[in-house]
Amino acid sequence: MKTLQLNSEFFAVMSQVADDEALMKKIINYAKKLVKKKTDETLMTKEEYFKMLDESEKQYAEGKYTTLLPGESVTDMLKRCGYV
Repeated sequence: MKTLQLNSEFFAVMSQVADDEALMKKIINYAKKLVKKKTDETLMTKEEYFKMLDESEKQYAEGKYTTLLPGESVTDMLKRCGYV
């Protein structure tokens, strides 16, 4: 099915239960669970975040960092460093 068809079917079903508060709460809770199951590879735990910060501070202290050159954009710098 195409997204437009799925949207149409979804809203048709939702209109049938829109006046039933208990059923709507169940549907909303289930939808929230489904959304939570989607993984975002950019998400990290608090521990991972602080570990990354610690490593970055260590690299900075060792002089392992890159700065923008005069007149250079961030994109240019990323290209120069091999990230783009």
